Amino acid sequence: MKLALVIIFTTTLAYTEDVPITQDELVRRTQELYDAIVPGNQAPWKKYFADDCIFSDEKGRTLDKTKLVADITPVPAGYSGSIKVDKVQSRIVSNTAVLSYDANETETIFGQNLTARYHITDTWLRRNGEWQIIASQAHRYYEDPATGKIDPKKFGDFIGTYELAADQTRSVTAEGENLFVERKGKKEQLFPETSDLFFRKGVEGRILFRYDAHGKIDALI
Repeated sequence: MKLALVIIFTTTLAYTEDVPITQDELVRRTQELYDAIVPGNQAPWKKYFADDCIFSDEKGRTLDKTKLVADITPVPAGYSGSIKVDKVQSRIVSNTAVLSYDANETETIFGQNLTARYHITDTWLRRNGEWQIIASQAHRYYEDPATGKIDPKKFGDFIGTYELAADQTRSVTAEGENLFVERKGKKEQLFPETSDLFFRKGVEGRILFRYDAHGKIDALI
């Protein structure tokens, strides 16, 4: 009888360890991690990250588990928010699972609402029957800055053709209250971030008009 019980227990344990993890379960665990950020609950982060994990975040930091867990603290008074997992893809092969997804963040800071979007790829590894994250990589999606205000009368200072290099020119023109930059026939609107710093919607980088010692614009950077 005792031998039969041992056989049953061993068989059950082996079966449990062989059951593959599912995408739904990975998403559930991942959402549990993000739900723990605002209250500063470190327990899920200790549970789901391997002791030898590598965590590279959107700020360019690479943390081990000790530093990662220490980074999970309650948000300051006046802060609130949430992060929701979205657009999930997964690949699960044997003892390895890769979960790739967007993380949509909403944050309220003293009544001001902010949003941000990230893309994260987590690699889960099963060791000793336990699934944990062995590596995580995140980046933040580019978002246009808030549009500032500028007096259209100032556009006259910017209008002209700028030579960036040999055979590389940019033409700046104004149409009513809008400013444009043109390169090889492609015209794009410039939106003010500050009085002399502009951006193009959906394009990383800025266009800066530089003033010389006499207060005249002499370059487009």
